[in-house]
Amino acid sequence: MPAARLAVRLTPRAAADQIGGWSDGELRVRVTAPPVDGRANAALVRLLAEALGIAPGRVRIVAGATARRKLVEFEGVSIEEVTARLGAI
Repeated sequence: MPAARLAVRLTPRAAADQIGGWSDGELRVRVTAPPVDGRANAALVRLLAEALGIAPGRVRIVAGATARRKLVEFEGVSIEEVTARLGAI
């Protein structure tokens, strides 16, 4: 099964870790971790994996590792599954 890819806008140093919904075709995500030494990216991966019920190793950032806008890939999950599960949050 091909991997699903999703555009994400990440806000580090937020008050709480949360998936904020969709805006302009991007998933808005907030994490408490600072954007230092990849901590915000790691928090993003953990939060999305937990929300989708998949292992964190199946989620990876394929573009935008140092930017707020990222392209995230989910291995073994269709884009329909990803949007349906995240849309329910």
